[in-house]
Amino acid sequence: MMNFLKKYEIWIFLALAPLLNFVITYLKSKGLIDFFPYTNGRFYALMFLLLFIVKITKGNEGIKNLFRPMLKWKVHPKWYLFGLLFAFTIGLITLLIVAFYNGDMSILDFDIYIPTLKFTLFLLSWAFLGEVVWIGYAVRELSKIIKPFYASLIIGFVWSLWWLPSVFINVGVIEDLPVWPLFLNMMGAAGMCTIVYAKTKSGLCVLVIQSMLNMSLVMLPISPNAGDNTYPIFAVLYFLIMLVFMYFMPPKINTATKELVGG
Repeated sequence: MMNFLKKYEIWIFLALAPLLNFVITYLKSKGLIDFFPYTNGRFYALMFLLLFIVKITKGNEGIKNLFRPMLKWKVHPKWYLFGLLFAFTIGLITLLIVAFYNGDMSILDFDIYIPTLKFTLFLLSWAFLGEVVWIGYAVRELSKIIKPFYASLIIGFVWSLWWLPSVFINVGVIEDLPVWPLFLNMMGAAGMCTIVYAKTKSGLCVLVIQSMLNMSLVMLPISPNAGDNTYPIFAVLYFLIMLVFMYFMPPKINTATKELVGG
């Protein structure tokens, strides 16, 4: 059993992660879990699942390795700036496209929504857990056996499956989130996080770009309630631009160290 778990560790985790959130979401739909424990607890449950599996297969050293990328902060400032501006810029481009398509510039007359400190801290904590689980662990592990580009697409797909139960009950997510743009958006997010990690080896830089993706969806009027086409256009743009970055800056795997490196 132990050999099986070690051999198929990443696939076991990817199978159990969406299933875990399905169970938690089912309990929420039956009124057995309140809103606040559900909204935050599903992220921590995901982390505990990962820690449990890694503890069994790799011990304490494996757990330490999950968090080591978060300690690397000495990278070129351009990567922090890139992370801060990337999703926000795509959001602004999305609004321009929608304005020209509809022939109505009123969508550009908006106030940037500034979330409360409490909500901002929640977004940061979710992004932190997402970085450790989906990029720091899942992408790195899967990239040891398949090309990082395909690994990022698979992780983005499973990441979307993890979100799917929450989308169906419309709790703990952006309201009325359409499913197919969600999948494109999360695969785009996984791809961009993979590129940034390969170039910097810094979990903090990944945290910044993923946090700003979450923040941009809140700060700018690009969520589904802003218009039928706004979020899908944003998701398509994010995914396509990720593909462009993948083509010109492909992450690779160093076969000597089994670690992601920038191409």
